[in-house]
Amino acid sequence: MSHIEELVKQYCPNGVEYKNIKQLAKITTGKLNANAMVEDGKYPFFTCDANPFLIDTYAFDTEAILISGNGSQVGHINYYKGKFNAYQRTYVLYDFNKSILVGYFLHTLKAYLKEHILKNCKKGSVPYITLPMLEEFKVAIPPLPVQEEIVKILDAFTSLEAELEAELEAELEARKKQYEYYRNQLLSFDENTTGGGRIKFMQLGDVATIQRGKRLTKPQLLQDGLYPVFHGGIEPLGYYNQKNRESDTVMVINVGASAGTVGYSPVDFWSSDGCFCISHSKLFLNKYLYYTLKTKEALLQSKVRKAGIPTLDNSVVEKVIVPIPPLDEQERIVAILDKFDSLVNDISEGLPAEINARKQQYEHYRNKLLTFEEAA
Repeated sequence: MSHIEELVKQYCPNGVEYKNIKQLAKITTGKLNANAMVEDGKYPFFTCDANPFLIDTYAFDTEAILISGNGSQVGHINYYKGKFNAYQRTYVLYDFNKSILVGYFLHTLKAYLKEHILKNCKKGSVPYITLPMLEEFKVAIPPLPVQEEIVKILDAFTSLEAELEAELEAELEARKKQYEYYRNQLLSFDENTTGGGRIKFMQLGDVATIQRGKRLTKPQLLQDGLYPVFHGGIEPLGYYNQKNRESDTVMVINVGASAGTVGYSPVDFWSSDGCFCISHSKLFLNKYLYYTLKTKEALLQSKVRKAGIPTLDNSVVEKVIVPIPPLDEQERIVAILDKFDSLVNDISEGLPAEINARKQQYEHYRNKLLTFEEAA
């Protein structure tokens, strides 16, 4: 029997009490707009970004857990002790109940709160959380000696995990750069040395049809629909039970923060008006076109109009020059890059698989430590 199991048997053999967050800490928000940051400020300024900015004034001088209340980082958790300030949609938990250790509280919230938030957050144009959603979230409260042992174990595990993951991430980043260099070399063709015209150079608009899809409203999106829906990003916005694009299709995002990003779908999907889809052409393999356009991604992103909502015009995509070698050469390039791509991006292979396995191992162990029966 492990030491933690002995402590649980000694202090809480019949389960533990669960309390809502509102019973464990005071909850407030900051008062400032997100643009109140300054470049060389004296104090941390917590917004809904993952990392704090800086500011010259402080509104808090305490130990706190901070939760991003809206945007793409909704539910992200930070910890800080000292003087700081906060954005008006950043939740600040402080003045903690004596029944809970802050370290234990932090580990528990990082383990379970974001999943709860993403499941229950308001999904308008910008996802956001509400105060009642936080107040009613329940936390297991084992006796303090049990909490202390859990914090000691998870702090040590987190530190070791961070070191190992940093090493793996650094190696993975190096391999991604190597992959990008090799991809660019494979797809770099000189018009003067292409072997008697075997490779054609043409504007994309002359050899393919570039189409926008049709927007779906939020109520139309499903969590478990048959087909992914793409709009403004290469990650699905949701799902739908109809499709308007076939598998093996290349897309270029045309609106939002991801405008100019190139994507590829191996499955049938629904394309909204937030992405251009490039129709099939007999001159090229679509996977070859995807890899080629990835080398043009920086160019596409540089042409995005930044005023208001970032937007990429159809004409920019149409004018991209694409080298078109014979199909057998395209097949050879795709086979090489598919293998290389899987080694640096596929979580089922190579370093991504190892990183993912370590995360899953940590999460399994953490969840086992933080799971308690509720006392009658």
